[in-house]
Amino acid sequence: MLTAIATRVVPVLGRLDVTADETAGLVPGTIVAANHSSLIDPGLVLAALARRDVDRPVVLAAAGLWRIPVLGGRLRAEGHIAVRRGHRQAAESLDRAAEALALGRIVVLYPEGRLPGRRDSADREPEYFRTGVARLALATGAPVVPLGQAGARRITSGSRTKQLAGLCTAPLRRPRMHVHFGAPVRLSGSLAEATAQAHTAVTAAWRTAASLAHGNAR
Repeated sequence: MLTAIATRVVPVLGRLDVTADETAGLVPGTIVAANHSSLIDPGLVLAALARRDVDRPVVLAAAGLWRIPVLGGRLRAEGHIAVRRGHRQAAESLDRAAEALALGRIVVLYPEGRLPGRRDSADREPEYFRTGVARLALATGAPVVPLGQAGARRITSGSRTKQLAGLCTAPLRRPRMHVHFGAPVRLSGSLAEATAQAHTAVTAAWRTAASLAHGNAR
């Protein structure tokens, strides 16, 4: 249901283009690691995955979303995974993600684990990564497909008032958005090394997306 909503709403808010490296592949049991820049970018990711024929992806997201009426119920019903950062149950989210991978599901996570504190609408490269993506990949051996997205901050960024205004005016402005899937990588080495490998791969995918998003805007 959430994917269906995303595929309908995102085209209303702006113009989304999706590209991929020639060797990019989303085989069953793949981890998708995406940069996180805006409240709206999960919608871009779900819409982009739908265009790549991904059925029922599992998303790791902040546990607070589960407390939102209606949305929380849909997240629970569709098998998405709540992440309680800083809580003793945080590791359980990775265990559940590993189970989903074993069942052949595509698991989406945001290694930055947070939104940037900036108020401007510019796209900037991913900030430092937490270790979750590396822990999951090293424990399961699953490939990691880096996903770079750009343009979401043209819809929602800044203060609550500015975000609401951006959301309301987006259908008139029709901002360009771009999602790029990079080639899958196999993380290896220590936890720090694997985290750095993931960051490098997602940053490269983001640079491609940002270049194409801004290029299309001209």
